[in-house]
Amino acid sequence: MSEDTFISHLVELRDRLLRALIAFGVVLLALIPFASGLYDLLATPMMRALPEGSRMIATGVVTPFLVPVKVAMMVAFVLTLPYTLYQAWSFVAPGLYSHEKRLVLPLVVASTLLFVVGIAFCYFFVFNTVFHFINQIAPKSISVAPDIENYLNFVLTMFLAFGVAFETPIVVVMLTRMGVVTLQQLRDIRPYFIVIAFVIAAIVTPPDVVSQLLLAIPMCLLFEVGLFAARFAGGRPRAPDAGGDDGYRTADDAAQEAELDRIEAEERGRR
Repeated sequence: MSEDTFISHLVELRDRLLRALIAFGVVLLALIPFASGLYDLLATPMMRALPEGSRMIATGVVTPFLVPVKVAMMVAFVLTLPYTLYQAWSFVAPGLYSHEKRLVLPLVVASTLLFVVGIAFCYFFVFNTVFHFINQIAPKSISVAPDIENYLNFVLTMFLAFGVAFETPIVVVMLTRMGVVTLQQLRDIRPYFIVIAFVIAAIVTPPDVVSQLLLAIPMCLLFEVGLFAARFAGGRPRAPDAGGDDGYRTADDAAQEAELDRIEAEERGRR
């Protein structure tokens, strides 16, 4: 019986992965004719910063074809991400309790929106600022002609860095909700987080002060947003600590935990 259940889960997982891949393939095929235009759109911040008449170059034989296709794949992935997450949610939802569903679904939606907002912030604000800054301080004796493949790699790295950095509130809420740390402990490490944010910015961004500030400062602000949101998310009761009373549970905490245990026991019985 358990083996049949395991096989049925594998079949369902295969079907949902196949649906996500089919959706990605269909969208990609629809975007291929517009791949060159998509790359031009992606290169707009750089082209605005370059001197008038400057153009990008392609050093590889097939680079003018492959790079736009990679851009189309990136756009197709972003466009089909909600459907992919829906398939993942549909697969895991039957195994979750009611209170877990109420927590996971908002976190998935919020993390997706924050990732997209991070990419948009990078494209519309960071790129314009950084590219203008770099080209203004570049020596007048050189001709700036970026390679299209290097530019794409740079853009993808920056998109990933800012998309992940904008997930900071989700990480803070999850840490407090799971009981890994308390809200007061996160407040206490605020100065250390600021240092960590600037170290991360120095590693993942170009070696200029502007881009590092544009990543580190939003991370610090989003950390504060996470602290604010964690006040309303609640946390898992923790065992008492020898050093203080932070781990002691109140009567409301105990009643909430007992209610969750009762709900889980009823749902196990129905299964």
